[in-house]
Formats: sequence, structure tokens, C-alpha cells
Amino acid sequence: MTRLQRLLMNLFGEWFQVRRRFPASLLDEMTQAVATGERSHKGEVCIAVESRLAPLAVLEGLDAPIRAAQVFGQLHVWNTEHNNGVLLYILMAEHRIEIVADRGIARYVAQGEWDTICARMRERFVSGAWREGCLEGIAAVHALLTQHFPGNDKVEPDELSDRPVLL
Repeated sequence: MTRLQRLLMNLFGEWFQVRRRFPASLLDEMTQAVATGERSHKGEVCIAVESRLAPLAVLEGLDAPIRAAQVFGQLHVWNTEHNNGVLLYILMAEHRIEIVADRGIARYVAQGEWDTICARMRERFVSGAWREGCLEGIAAVHALLTQHFPGNDKVEPDELSDRPVLL
């Protein structure tokens, strides 16, 4: 996709539909799914949904992977005790989904596994199944965290907000 195409998508795409695609009821379900899943492992899951990128930033080369890394830092996903925070980033205007994993989990999970989750979510979104795409994506992230950072009898503190952040 060219920079001009990305610019047009961020100016005229479906970015204005964030509230329609992510109503309060879905945000509540996603919050519950994150909280419930985190009880089975020591990881932390954070979700950020962004409507669009600033046009000037797109012209300067900002794209979804770079922005996801920025959001990872801004939301302090990197600042977890076991270095196993995971950010699920959704950029509405460009129909992009990125998963950024901290170094603790990145040692065990290949980027291809995260990419598979993103692709499945994107397929659901394209078919209009936003709720299912989100909840299945969250469940898949939890499955990988449970596999590599299983919980124990000790209740771990909740280091990051479970509620998705709308940027």
C-alpha cells in the first residue's frame, strides 16, 4: 500500500465508525474477556483501538507497526514484572491489527503466531463479525500466554487496565 493510499484511508476511511464497531457493550465484554483470561496466566493483555493516524504523520512515514510500538510504550505495556505484556492494537482507518509482545513472551512466541491471530481477527472484521473477531483474538492471545506463562495458586496483581483504550 502506498503512502498516498494510506493517507486517503486515514482521511476518508471508516475511522469514524469506531463507536459503532466498538460500542460500550463490546468494550465491556472485551474487558471481561481480558480479566478472565489473565486469571489463567502471569501475562498482561492490553488492547488499544485507534480510529486513524494524523495525515501529517502518515506523510512522514508513520504506519501501523510503528504506531503500535509507540502505543506499547505510551500505555506502559513494557513495564510488567515478568516482561510479558502483550498489546493488541487495532487501527480502524487502515484495517490493520498489530500485536506487540514484550521481550519476556517474545522469547517463546514467534511473530508468525501473533500474525496468525491478527489474520483471523481481520477475517472476522471483514465479514462484519467485530465482536467475534475481538473475543476470539483475545482468547488466542490468552492461550499463548497460558502455554508459556501459566498461572499458579498465587493471585497476580493486575498491572495494566483490562479495559480497551480508544485512542
